[in-house]
Amino acid sequence: MQSANDMKRANMGILKFDEIDNTYQLNRYAPSEALSSWVKHFWIASWDLTAKQPYPQHIVPNPCVNLIVEHGNTFFYGPSKRKFTYTIKDKGSVFGVKFKPGGCYPYLRTPISSLHGNPLHVGQILNVTSDELEDSLLGMKTDVEKVSYMDQLLCEHIPAEDAKAQFVGEIVSQIELNRDMLRVDDLAACFNIHTRQLQRLFNQYVGISPKTVIKLYRLQNAAESIEQGSHYDLIQLSQDLGYHDQSHFIKDFKSIIGSTPEDYVNNHSKN
Repeated sequence: MQSANDMKRANMGILKFDEIDNTYQLNRYAPSEALSSWVKHFWIASWDLTAKQPYPQHIVPNPCVNLIVEHGNTFFYGPSKRKFTYTIKDKGSVFGVKFKPGGCYPYLRTPISSLHGNPLHVGQILNVTSDELEDSLLGMKTDVEKVSYMDQLLCEHIPAEDAKAQFVGEIVSQIELNRDMLRVDDLAACFNIHTRQLQRLFNQYVGISPKTVIKLYRLQNAAESIEQGSHYDLIQLSQDLGYHDQSHFIKDFKSIIGSTPEDYVNNHSKN
């Protein structure tokens, strides 16, 4: 089993990830070869803030479905369009399965967009109830046991290969890796697909529009650039991201990151 230490380190959308102390641990594990077409990785977050102050953890969404296993809160969750804040407090842990973009649809066989505000019970897909999954998986002592259990459970319900899911995954990878990809029309031309067909594919397989996926990645890139101190010229940054209207850039940045670009620069420079 490939551990987090073997995989490329990334912040997974967690803002100010490098400032998190050792009270919080995030480990990621690669799936088995049998699941590699659908699952990006398993992740396990754990923390111990006993006798310490809680703090909010801010996460920029990415275009992936997550199966989250947490006491009293176990569901398939679709991708969000906005920053998500989770309060870290007391002592706890969460187990997650991050599906590849497009990789969860073959399991669900229902448009991923239908998960917006309507997370799906695991019993509708897997032959186990939420309570049973929580008791079995969260009661295990080691990450290896937890990952092996979930890997096997997903393999028992493994879907047929889906060429469209793979195609959608390739499109999202192009958005993620090519920072110059700023327009949906350019993306459609790159893959020789009509814009409306592209939008339908994303509605079905990703759950959010290609325009939103582009925005999520580009604004996460912007926040990371500010955190690294490599981009405090906000006008130039907005232009690099394809914004010709500064007010539009500020509005989008705030909706995804949770503050204006200027406030984000100021808050980061104080830390």
